[in-house]
Amino acid sequence: MDISAYKGIHVFCEISKGNIIENSLELLGEATVLKSKIAHTPEVTAVVIGYALDQYTDLLAEHGADRIVLIDDKKYQDYRPDFYAEALAQTAKKYLPEILLVGATLKGEEIGPTTAMMLHTGMAAHCVELNIREDGQFVQVVPAFGGKVLGDILCPNFRPQMASMKAGLSSKVTFKGKEAVVESFSPDVKGFGDKIEIVEVIEETKEKITLGGAELVITGGFGIGTQEGWYKLEQLATKLGGVTGCTRPALDEGWTEHDETMIGTSGVAIKPKVYLGFGISGAAHHTCGIKTAGTIISVNKDPNAPIFDVSDYKVVGDWEKIVEALIQVL
Repeated sequence: MDISAYKGIHVFCEISKGNIIENSLELLGEATVLKSKIAHTPEVTAVVIGYALDQYTDLLAEHGADRIVLIDDKKYQDYRPDFYAEALAQTAKKYLPEILLVGATLKGEEIGPTTAMMLHTGMAAHCVELNIREDGQFVQVVPAFGGKVLGDILCPNFRPQMASMKAGLSSKVTFKGKEAVVESFSPDVKGFGDKIEIVEVIEETKEKITLGGAELVITGGFGIGTQEGWYKLEQLATKLGGVTGCTRPALDEGWTEHDETMIGTSGVAIKPKVYLGFGISGAAHHTCGIKTAGTIISVNKDPNAPIFDVSDYKVVGDWEKIVEALIQVL
């Protein structure tokens, strides 16, 4: 593969309920930061797949896109992974980007690796950081060994270099009044033909708890110990006007059924003004989701808990006594 022929950064911009998702806008910001670190200052291209897409061009340009490629056809109106992955792969074959970023969403996690397979390249999933080394290598940082270490993933011999990132791990960048070159592309997509049939589209009605815009997040880990303990956290959150988040063990134990409140690489990243954590050990899988939080306050009976390494205020003690005292005072 002649990797010198590949230039530019592509961002797959996902649409949900008629809007470009926040994750995609954040990735455009991340691409803008990467662009500034690459010697040849590559072009940032937003790739959008769907139907009636002209309405999104101004927004994408203002969030950093230098070029916008619209793959606009009625057959993309309803999401089909075979169509979307093939369209994204054919776009990469035409424009030859050196980097291709995809959101670590349900759709992104499905079509990203499929696209990588079609392009015979590698993809680092659930990255917590992206960077450019001094020698120009694109570095994708991924937690490994249960979050105990952060691994640098490189893809030196194949292009594009692909990576996915969860929402909240990077920041949006806006350029008011910025304009982008807009062009249409109509790839010859066959997919799996009639082997896949969309029978019905059912809109989700279950109310989702969103941590993204919360100013105060109270989080519990395996150290909470019981369902009754979890109820106390929820009571405290209500009195403080905040929301509750969790680590994977707390979700696995069934203390909370809201999987969208899990914080970390396989959950969400949050940016509250205050993060208050109880009974959380502090594995990298979780702490990477709170690295952009304002003030981090942690309570744990283990004085050597790793969570204390990323905390602004550290309380060594029994979380339950502290929560009960707070509830009483409030």
